[in-house]
Amino acid sequence: MLTRLLAPHPHWAREPQLQPPYAFDDVYRAYAESVAKWAARLGGPRVDYEDVVQEVFLTVQRELPRYRGTAPLTTWLYRITLNQVRYRLRKNRFRRWLSGLAPDWATDVPAPGHNALDTLEHREAVDALYAALYGLKERHRQVLVLFEMEERSGAEVAELMGARVETVWVWLHRARAELAKRLRLDGEGR
Repeated sequence: MLTRLLAPHPHWAREPQLQPPYAFDDVYRAYAESVAKWAARLGGPRVDYEDVVQEVFLTVQRELPRYRGTAPLTTWLYRITLNQVRYRLRKNRFRRWLSGLAPDWATDVPAPGHNALDTLEHREAVDALYAALYGLKERHRQVLVLFEMEERSGAEVAELMGARVETVWVWLHRARAELAKRLRLDGEGR
């Protein structure tokens, strides 16, 4: 089940590489899908990834003329996406705290054509996975998302995260161990 939840979506392809000077329309066309993947996977079910994508590209439109190119464009976009996801998670956590965690009954209605038990089991598995992911250190969560879900190479993950490849391997090893531990504990009912 975990493997299926972590599997990359089959139609997501690697983004093309653009050359400077960058035009906003070209950047959007080339990277919107990647930004959406990052937002959905980093934020999980707690974040509306479409809102994040919109905010990311509003920031890109505003900041693109000042982009110096000291980091690859994908690294720059990833950092903007990560910052937006962090902001949304903080904002959502604060809203849940203010609202007293009022239940959202609409999420309990199964989709048409799906068995209610299967829908519930899938939702519980996704919730358990993201609860375990949210419990990890941020860099460990990022490395898991980029390596396992995005299927990025160690070098690509290192570039996006601004770290050495060797460091990424250590983080990945620790993240996998901690995630497995958290999922086992959750499965045992703590």
